[in-house]
Amino acid sequence: QVQLVESGGGLVQPGGSLRLACAASGFTVSSYVMSWHRQAPGKARELVAVLTTAGGLTNYADSVKDRFTISRDNSKNTVYLQMNSLKPEDTAVYYCKAVQPRTAPLRTYWGQGTQVTVSS
Repeated sequence: QVQLVESGGGLVQPGGSLRLACAASGFTVSSYVMSWHRQAPGKARELVAVLTTAGGLTNYADSVKDRFTISRDNSKNTVYLQMNSLKPEDTAVYYCKAVQPRTAPLRTYWGQGTQVTVSS
Protein backbone atom coordinates (compact mmCIF):
# COMPACT_ATOMS: atom_id res chain seq x y z
CA GLN A 1 0.00 0.00 0.00
CA VAL A 2 1.40 3.34 -1.07
CA GLN A 3 1.57 6.02 1.55
CA LEU A 4 3.18 9.45 1.91
CA VAL A 5 3.41 10.98 5.37
CA GLU A 6 4.59 14.55 5.78
CA SER A 7 6.00 15.95 9.01
CA GLY A 8 8.04 18.89 10.26
CA GLY A 9 5.58 21.71 9.87
CA GLY A 10 4.88 24.26 12.56
CA LEU A 11 5.05 27.89 13.59
CA VAL A 12 8.26 29.78 12.88
CA GLN A 13 9.26 33.44 12.97
CA PRO A 14 10.17 35.30 9.77
CA GLY A 15 13.75 34.55 8.84
CA GLY A 16 13.65 31.16 10.52
CA SER A 17 14.04 27.68 9.11
CA LEU A 18 12.09 24.44 8.97
CA ARG A 19 12.76 21.06 7.44
CA LEU A 20 9.80 19.11 6.14
CA ALA A 21 10.01 15.35 5.66
CA CYS A 22 7.96 13.10 3.41
CA ALA A 23 8.28 9.45 4.42
CA ALA A 24 7.21 7.04 1.70
CA SER A 25 6.06 3.45 1.94
CA GLY A 26 4.94 0.98 -0.69
CA PHE A 27 7.34 2.30 -3.33
CA THR A 28 10.90 3.58 -3.74
CA VAL A 29 11.26 7.36 -3.86
CA SER A 30 14.32 7.17 -6.10
CA SER A 31 12.12 5.67 -8.84
CA TYR A 32 9.51 8.41 -8.69
CA VAL A 33 9.49 12.10 -9.50
CA MET A 34 9.03 13.68 -6.09
CA SER A 35 7.78 17.18 -5.49
CA TRP A 36 6.55 19.56 -2.84
CA HIS A 37 3.52 21.76 -3.35
CA ARG A 38 1.78 24.27 -1.14
CA GLN A 39 -1.64 25.82 -0.80
CA ALA A 40 -2.34 29.02 1.05
CA PRO A 41 -5.88 29.92 2.19
CA GLY A 42 -7.95 31.11 -0.74
CA LYS A 43 -5.25 30.30 -3.28
CA ALA A 44 -4.61 27.50 -5.71
CA ARG A 45 -2.11 24.78 -4.94
CA GLU A 46 1.28 25.62 -6.41
CA LEU A 47 4.45 23.71 -7.18
CA VAL A 48 7.35 24.57 -4.88
CA ALA A 49 10.15 22.13 -5.77
CA VAL A 50 10.72 19.04 -7.91
CA LEU A 51 13.30 16.25 -7.68
CA THR A 52 13.68 13.88 -10.60
CA THR A 53 14.52 10.20 -10.41
CA ALA A 54 17.99 8.72 -10.80
CA GLY A 55 19.56 11.91 -12.14
CA GLY A 56 18.45 13.87 -9.11
CA LEU A 57 17.81 17.08 -11.03
CA THR A 58 15.93 19.79 -9.14
CA ASN A 59 13.76 22.73 -10.05
CA TYR A 60 12.18 25.42 -7.90
CA ALA A 61 9.48 28.04 -8.04
CA ASP A 62 11.00 31.49 -8.45
CA SER A 63 9.50 32.55 -5.11
CA VAL A 64 11.56 29.98 -3.17
CA LYS A 65 14.71 29.73 -5.28
CA ASP A 66 17.91 30.09 -3.20
CA ARG A 67 15.90 29.64 0.01
CA PHE A 68 14.45 26.13 -0.26
CA THR A 69 16.24 22.86 -1.03
CA ILE A 70 14.64 19.54 -1.96
CA SER A 71 16.62 16.39 -1.28
CA ARG A 72 16.24 12.65 -0.91
CA ASP A 73 17.60 10.05 1.50
CA ASN A 74 17.29 6.71 -0.24
CA SER A 75 18.24 4.76 2.88
CA LYS A 76 15.23 6.24 4.68
CA ASN A 77 13.01 6.35 1.59
CA THR A 78 12.27 9.94 2.52
CA VAL A 79 12.23 13.27 0.69
CA TYR A 80 12.97 16.53 2.47
CA LEU A 81 12.31 20.20 1.93
CA GLN A 82 14.75 22.45 3.76
CA MET A 83 13.23 25.90 4.06
CA ASN A 84 15.43 28.84 5.09
CA SER A 85 14.83 32.57 5.36
CA LEU A 86 11.13 31.94 5.72
CA LYS A 87 8.69 34.75 4.95
CA PRO A 88 5.07 35.27 6.01
CA GLU A 89 4.03 34.59 2.42
CA ASP A 90 5.43 31.06 2.77
CA THR A 91 2.54 30.27 5.12
CA ALA A 92 0.58 27.39 3.63
CA VAL A 93 -0.21 23.71 3.87
CA TYR A 94 2.67 21.84 2.25
CA TYR A 95 2.03 18.62 0.38
CA CYS A 96 4.33 15.91 -0.88
CA LYS A 97 3.59 14.33 -4.27
CA ALA A 98 4.98 11.24 -5.99
CA VAL A 99 4.60 10.51 -9.70
CA GLN A 100 5.70 7.28 -11.31
CA PRO A 101 7.16 8.10 -14.72
CA ARG A 102 6.31 6.21 -17.89
CA THR A 103 2.85 5.18 -16.69
CA ALA A 104 -0.36 6.04 -18.49
CA PRO A 105 -2.24 7.57 -16.92
CA LEU A 106 0.52 8.84 -14.64
CA ARG A 107 0.39 7.04 -11.31
CA THR A 108 0.23 9.85 -8.73
CA TYR A 109 0.13 9.91 -4.94
CA TRP A 110 -0.31 12.76 -2.46
CA GLY A 111 0.40 13.10 1.21
CA GLN A 112 -2.06 14.56 3.70
CA GLY A 113 -0.19 17.85 4.10
CA THR A 114 1.58 19.66 6.92
CA GLN A 115 0.88 23.23 8.04
CA VAL A 116 3.65 25.82 7.93
CA THR A 117 2.94 29.17 9.55
CA VAL A 118 5.45 32.01 9.38
CA SER A 119 4.55 34.75 11.82
CA SER A 120 6.04 36.90 14.53
